[in-house]
Amino acid sequence: MNMPLDLLLFGLYPYVALVVCVAACIIRFDREQYSWKAGSSQLLRGKGMVAASNLFHIGIIFVLTGHIVGLLTPEWIYHYVISTPNKQLLAMISGGFFGVLCLIGMTMLLYRRITDERVRANSSFSDFFILIMLYIQLLLGLSTIFLSADHLDGSVMLQLANWAQSIVILRPIEASNAIAGVHFVYKLHVFVGISIILVFPYTRLVHIISAPIWYFGRSYQIVRQRHV
Repeated sequence: MNMPLDLLLFGLYPYVALVVCVAACIIRFDREQYSWKAGSSQLLRGKGMVAASNLFHIGIIFVLTGHIVGLLTPEWIYHYVISTPNKQLLAMISGGFFGVLCLIGMTMLLYRRITDERVRANSSFSDFFILIMLYIQLLLGLSTIFLSADHLDGSVMLQLANWAQSIVILRPIEASNAIAGVHFVYKLHVFVGISIILVFPYTRLVHIISAPIWYFGRSYQIVRQRHV
């Protein structure tokens, strides 16, 4: 991948995704508060739902937390407690374990949504779209574990961390340079992750950032009786 494309996809695209995400979340919350929900389908069919949901949520919470802490913690800080190679090994083991839990739960949820007629009939395009995106992203993430086994010194992990930290401090050129030399699978994993942020406001994932503090202050739901 050439440098201009790296700059576009990994230096500029993250900011586009973040701006769209924040703006669209604000607009959706302002205009469509009653669509701001998880949209659980457990009432339609509860069999297997609890196990699948728990596996998915436990796995994805730990995976996301590990990504945030691992990518955004500067090297000089974590070196007080762990070396770079050991940090990568810890990431591979813990990420692999919770990633597999998440994969099992997501497989069960996706199978249920596709095969159950009632659940499928009450599912929107965005429900299927985001589940498939998350599934692809999870498979890409798990596949990077095998690639990481070829460089246990943590060098690629440092490149990805430098990319993420450069994005945070608003240095897109440094970010694109940091990620330019990594394997294509890592780049695809990052690209899909950024794309999930982009579509986040248009899916049920918005419930992740929900807190019930505005529940009693939100707009009234207008219900009109239909006379026939």
